[in-house]
Amino acid sequence: MLTPEMLHYGMATEVIGQRQQVLDAAYARNPERFTHARPMHPPQPTAAWINPPIPTSATEGNLH
Repeated sequence: MLTPEMLHYGMATEVIGQRQQVLDAAYARNPERFTHARPMHPPQPTAAWINPPIPTSATEGNLH
């Protein structure tokens, strides 16, 4: 899991790379533990929200 701070300050790519190195090393040591395939870190999310913004169409309906 990536924190909003990691995404906001551009650290996500580096963190994902480091995590993938750990997953690759674990797979190299014990490939039999991973029955389906080589483990891959999930892709970087496009957005991270603590409180997502309310769509403008929903707020306009409340104003009328």
